[in-house]
This record gives sequence, structure tokens and C-alpha cells, in this order.
Amino acid sequence: MLACVDVAYRDGEAAAACVLFHLWEDGTSACELLEKIRHFAAYRPGEFYRRELPPLLAVLRKVREPLEAVIVDGYVWLDNGKSGLGARLHGELGRSVSVIGVAKNHYVGADLAIPILRGRSHRPLYVTAAGMDAETAARRVMAMHGANRIPTLMKRADSLARRGLNL
Repeated sequence: MLACVDVAYRDGEAAAACVLFHLWEDGTSACELLEKIRHFAAYRPGEFYRRELPPLLAVLRKVREPLEAVIVDGYVWLDNGKSGLGARLHGELGRSVSVIGVAKNHYVGADLAIPILRGRSHRPLYVTAAGMDAETAARRVMAMHGANRIPTLMKRADSLARRGLNL
């Protein structure tokens, strides 16, 4: 099973979403999970993972099927190989599940990131990975469903997390 995860925040609340699917090319989810979060860390520059990691782990605890890979909105590796959100998630998952980071913005110094162009976009996505070769991860993200820059099921995870704030 594959998973796209995301977290949305508003007015002291957070919602973590997990969209599960079987094949990289799938355009629809096999299952969708949502977790409301009442307490989370404040954002601290350079320590994004402190805010995002607990909600992601909370929603991933609901997954009953074995996971092959988790796709996060962000980086696995930052400058000079420093652990980003994805690397920390990989560690928390016992290094048994590959984690692919797909970032929308360039992080200066993230030399391990592979820029890819999807659809007609001229703005790259930046792919990093743990537990999987980065080149393989980039090819898998390229193969994901959707004609636009952001793969369909990554967009779905973002929408589901935002919708979760209204529940």
C-alpha cells in the first residue's frame, strides 16, 4: 500500500490526512483517513518536523495495511544531508517504510533533491527519499496520476486535511 499524507492548520487546530492507494498510477484512493489534532507544537524555523511529525504519526497509526512508501509534502533531506521531516518520519516508522519527500519550493542547500517537471508546469517539484533511491523516487512521482504539477492523490491529501478542519 502507498500513502500520501498532509497536515492542515487553522485557529489552533490541525487535521492530518492519509490517502491510501495501491499503484503509483492510481487516480483514486483505496481508503482515506483523517485525524483531528488539538495540541501541536508551534512552528519553529528549521524545525518544521516538530510541528508536522506528531500529526502524521497519529494518522498513520490508523493504517491497517503494510505500507511500501509514504509521500510527504516537504523534504526528506535538507542541506548537507541534515534530516528533514521525511527522514525523521522514516526513522519513526522503524526505517521499514520508504518515505518520499515532494517539495513545492526549493530549499537552498538541499543538494540531494532531484528537480522534476510534471504536466505543463515550468516550476519543478523537488524529490528526496529515504529507504529508496532518490532517482527511483523521482521516477515514481513522475508516474503518479494527474496532468498537473502536483499529483492527484497528493492534492487529495491536502484537500482532505483542509476539509478536516471544518469537522
